[in-house]
Amino acid sequence: MADFQARSSLLRSRTYTFCQAFLESKQPSEILDTYFTSSPKITEHGPSWATSRLPFLGRTFRGRKDSGHSSTASSSTTCDDYFGLLASTLSFHPDKHTFPPSSDFIVDASAGQNGVVSVVAHAKFASVVTGKSWEEDFIYRLSEFDREGRIGHWEVWADPLSAWEAVGGGEGR
Repeated sequence: MADFQARSSLLRSRTYTFCQAFLESKQPSEILDTYFTSSPKITEHGPSWATSRLPFLGRTFRGRKDSGHSSTASSSTTCDDYFGLLASTLSFHPDKHTFPPSSDFIVDASAGQNGVVSVVAHAKFASVVTGKSWEEDFIYRLSEFDREGRIGHWEVWADPLSAWEAVGGGEGR
């Protein structure tokens, strides 16, 4: 029981500091280096029809691009690429209320491969091109943690229709 509680506490704490990294405007490479395993995966779920304007949706990005990280990932499919594609399309405007207190995280240290943590968050996003913004709730599901609590797989569920509309996917296009 003590091991389960210690593991739950570790996953909760590591997830909290991961979320805080976004509030502190940490660079993607620092986030990947600090909070992810050496073979990370990122999946932002969404419909395949939206990838023409939201190229970070509907696929899993794997590995790292940097020469300091071993990766067999091909070009434009690494976790570094996810952050690049996202940043070229949308801007993220978190505030102190974006992430709930860590006590509100859903932690199951025995689920999946080495635990799962789910976080429901809220923030403002904007299209880099049009400037159109919206607020939404979104979910992070973190899993495949290593022994030290580094994330193996980060999944995101958000509002692709609002993003699609904001980047210019509305009527007449």
